[in-house]
Amino acid sequence: MSEKLLAIKTFGALKAAGYQSKNIKDELRANLIEKMRSGAPLFKGILGFEDTVIPDIQRAILSRHSMNLLGLRGQAKTSIARGMIDLLDEYIPAIDGSELNEDPFHPITSFSKALIAEQGDDTPIVWIHRAERYTEKLATPDVTVADLIGDVDPIKAANLKLSYSDEQVIHFGLVPNSNRGIFVINELPDLQPRIQVALFNILQEGDIQIRGFKIRLPLDIQFVFTANPEDYTNRGSIITPLKDRIQSQIITHYPKSTEISKQITLQEANVNAAQRERVTVPEVLVDLLEQVAFEARESEYIDQKSGVSARLTISAYETLVSAAERRALINNEDKTVARVGDLYGIVPAITGKVELVYEGEQEGALGVAYHLIGKTIRKQFPQFFPDPELAKKRKSEVNVYEGIIRWFGSNELDLLSDASNKDYAAALNQIEGLAELVKRYQPNASAEEQVMFMELVLHGLSEYSMLSKGLLEKGLSFKDLLSSVFSIKPEYGSEEE
Repeated sequence: MSEKLLAIKTFGALKAAGYQSKNIKDELRANLIEKMRSGAPLFKGILGFEDTVIPDIQRAILSRHSMNLLGLRGQAKTSIARGMIDLLDEYIPAIDGSELNEDPFHPITSFSKALIAEQGDDTPIVWIHRAERYTEKLATPDVTVADLIGDVDPIKAANLKLSYSDEQVIHFGLVPNSNRGIFVINELPDLQPRIQVALFNILQEGDIQIRGFKIRLPLDIQFVFTANPEDYTNRGSIITPLKDRIQSQIITHYPKSTEISKQITLQEANVNAAQRERVTVPEVLVDLLEQVAFEARESEYIDQKSGVSARLTISAYETLVSAAERRALINNEDKTVARVGDLYGIVPAITGKVELVYEGEQEGALGVAYHLIGKTIRKQFPQFFPDPELAKKRKSEVNVYEGIIRWFGSNELDLLSDASNKDYAAALNQIEGLAELVKRYQPNASAEEQVMFMELVLHGLSEYSMLSKGLLEKGLSFKDLLSSVFSIKPEYGSEEE
């Protein structure tokens, strides 16, 4: 948008400049075509949808469709809707003083029509930035027709000394005020059926009805709805007439690989510069953290219809960093490296973001969280070290873990969560053969990361039932598997913890 055009302040000057107005769906379509032809990025920050969801959205916009983004929680539905702002023109002209951002070429209210008739080319205009043309509303049971569509405003009538039959006494709701913009309703099924009825006339006819007023306002709005499939049965539904009028339903999904999920987590996590300076998070720990979410999405303990939000790994990463930072602050250390044991610090980020089925309730939220972490370590461990399962089966070959297991035959190891970097390394280095094993299979890891891999070996062996791992009040305990049989320890997530 040129500075010369933005300097225009009257309707006549706008016409003289050759400005061509267009409705919002044509505007979105034109800008999408321009971006696609130029190769400019679409929906910045939305990852993993390049070959699935985004093509569907492009088709919907090219078709000038209203759309419903259908998917489980934490699948970037709202972020996609907000990203559509970038497909709007940077500025558009509107009649100055209009409540509904009216196009001077197409006034729709009696006020604007009268103003144009009276002042003609001298009608003042203002320029509206695209950021002001986006409205978002969360559907809740207390939303009313007046909130969305509008109602008679008795105070306005009294102040203007107008009768209730005058159109000017109407207080317009969110939908009319979104004229020439994008209007998003999140969690549409939560909206009461009678409120949904008020919407489908707008989608079908493009106008609104307010009480007894015989007004028709051909609103120019791009509607975007979001919904969770679970809502259709648990809390509500989209009424059939409204669903029929939403022209495109686009199904979203969770990241299909841990690599994409990791990119999303690192992009969205709220970790400040001071934390990044103090805490190093090895990539292996980020991979383990992402795998926790993938395990949760397949777990028999978790309600899969409810979903496992991408926010789980984002919150978990923030907690992982903070767990390491807390330890560094306690020990007055300038820098530290996150440890495998810090994964147990992300438990609060897991328990608050999953819905358990009956079996999960029986296991307990903590038990389920520990179970997910354990399964994650078991699955990922063979990517870094020889598979312990194969080591146990191949009797003719030397078991690379034999010396480590033998050491635990007469020793135990307590790894405290708040141990300093020095004490942590010293504790692990006393285990015979452990450092040598790590150097052999992870030769390119830094000295600090090699210590972290030493701990990972112990966790891996415990998940493959070659060592015993127990929770302490302030850390973890590793010991010989046989000796643990004769000692009674509370299970993960039990009431005794």
